Amino acid sequence: MKDKKATLFYMLGAFFVANAMLAEFIGVKIFSLEKTLGITPYNITLFGIENLSFNLTAGVLLWPVVFIMTDIINEYFGRAGVRFMSFSAAGLISYSYLMIFLSINLVPADFWITREAAGGTINMNTAFNTIFGQGMWIIAGSLVAFLIGQLVDVTVFHLLKRKTGNSKIWVRATGSTLVSQFIDSFVVLFIAFYIGAGWELKLVLAIGIVNYIYKFIIAVVLTPLLYIIHGLIDRYLGKELAEEMIKEASLNSGSVT
Repeated sequence: MKDKKATLFYMLGAFFVANAMLAEFIGVKIFSLEKTLGITPYNITLFGIENLSFNLTAGVLLWPVVFIMTDIINEYFGRAGVRFMSFSAAGLISYSYLMIFLSINLVPADFWITREAAGGTINMNTAFNTIFGQGMWIIAGSLVAFLIGQLVDVTVFHLLKRKTGNSKIWVRATGSTLVSQFIDSFVVLFIAFYIGAGWELKLVLAIGIVNYIYKFIIAVVLTPLLYIIHGLIDRYLGKELAEEMIKEASLNSGSVT
């Protein structure tokens, strides 16, 4: 039984960390949601800012998965489990950025610098540095937003669980995600672009609201996935162990294995 518990924590944690790190790295790409879906971009006006549409970071593909994993870890391992995985992920992301910084400063081999592609000649070194060399404010904003979002998520999750008990998983899981994603949406923009790039506050608020609309919709749409994952885990653990772990998590046990 203890082996199953440890294995589950390892699998959930590995998937959590992998998705968090991937979300950070693919987040440098900005895509048009409407054009990807083959529809005309919206023309939204907020706070006097016109022509807003759903131009999103590619990281939004994975952050909803991260927050689902947060709620699942929270359900079975409590605050201690979420804190451990959140700080582990933040530490590994920071380590990754350090390694990227060092790699950017390596002198490239002459034969590697240029490459012919369909669009013409590409300077591989410039492309590498541009894609991976995110500004320090963006990195700081992303990491701070991630940690605050995780801590808010775990707190709201347990507040809602006190009211719902072990029933209504969707209330505590989706509710905590909606609150944490709201805060995350604005923290990263405020640090990276209001402080770091001098954007107007109304522009930060307008873009944050557009981003949150997307996150809100995705969080609601993915709610059934929580029940599917929950059911698979309960089947793997067995009813007795699953109920024991959920009870321990509710009591905020300090042990995660």
